[in-house]
Amino acid sequence: MANITAAMVKALREKTGAGMMDCKKALVEAEGNEEKAVEILRKKGLAKAAKKADRNAAEGRVEIYITPDYKQGSIAEVNCETDFVAKTDEFIEFVSETVKTINVNDIADVESLNKAPFGSGTFEEELKVKIAKIGENIVVRRIATIKAPENGIVNGYIHAGGKVGVLVAAACDSEKTCEAIKDTLRDIAMHIAAMKPQYLNPESVPAEVIEKEKEIAKAQLLKEGKPENVIEKIIPGKIKRFYSDVCVTDQEYVKAEKKETVAEALSKAAKAAGGEAKLVDFIRFEVGEGLVKNACNMADEVAAALS
Repeated sequence: MANITAAMVKALREKTGAGMMDCKKALVEAEGNEEKAVEILRKKGLAKAAKKADRNAAEGRVEIYITPDYKQGSIAEVNCETDFVAKTDEFIEFVSETVKTINVNDIADVESLNKAPFGSGTFEEELKVKIAKIGENIVVRRIATIKAPENGIVNGYIHAGGKVGVLVAAACDSEKTCEAIKDTLRDIAMHIAAMKPQYLNPESVPAEVIEKEKEIAKAQLLKEGKPENVIEKIIPGKIKRFYSDVCVTDQEYVKAEKKETVAEALSKAAKAAGGEAKLVDFIRFEVGEGLVKNACNMADEVAAALS
């Protein structure tokens, strides 16, 4: 039987994050071979993770990663079971490394992410070890990447401790203009986080959505007793107001000192540098959108973590 020292146990614990007793048992089973012990812990981690896979994960964190040249940005929503875990340094660091991996490897979907190199194994393996260690189900719910067009730029913003994340891209007439609008683009991402637009601009709104809005507006005006010929003149104005509610470019910019749209604010920033710029894409993730969250108090969260 191999002599398992405290130093060996400590080294394995630092490498895997597993508990001291789990590390000692794995080393005993592996007869002191650290590599085999890691494999044993991974397999045990997979078993523990499988038991937690059906637990509801509706809390979590949104994180972004933007390349140093601001030409590409990635965003990910990673869910866990409790807000308590979502705020831990370990979970935050894991989400940060996850979104960086997505960006660096140009990963387009969760299935590809699972197979990607991560830590000392694949992402899927590391995720299951992390689930076993933290004690909660962890799910990468959705990921996305935005790439800047030629002479374009990407920037982003994280709000409320990772509850909301935004990436936004703009096309510029030159790299000089891109550099000049960098901060404005981040402010626009902040605007998007707060105002929750559904579309980039009026051109991106589906025709069926516009038709439905026209139907609703017409029904309201008929109820008010407006004649048909008057209604036809009023509806275009209502659709314009609809665009100002749901389209980023047409929304009133929250940081403007005087009334101006987001598109106007960006254009003004570009003109100040002698150039032109326009928004071309955005992504907004909010933790738990569309998910049913468990009603859980702190005592329940602690009990769940210990189970």
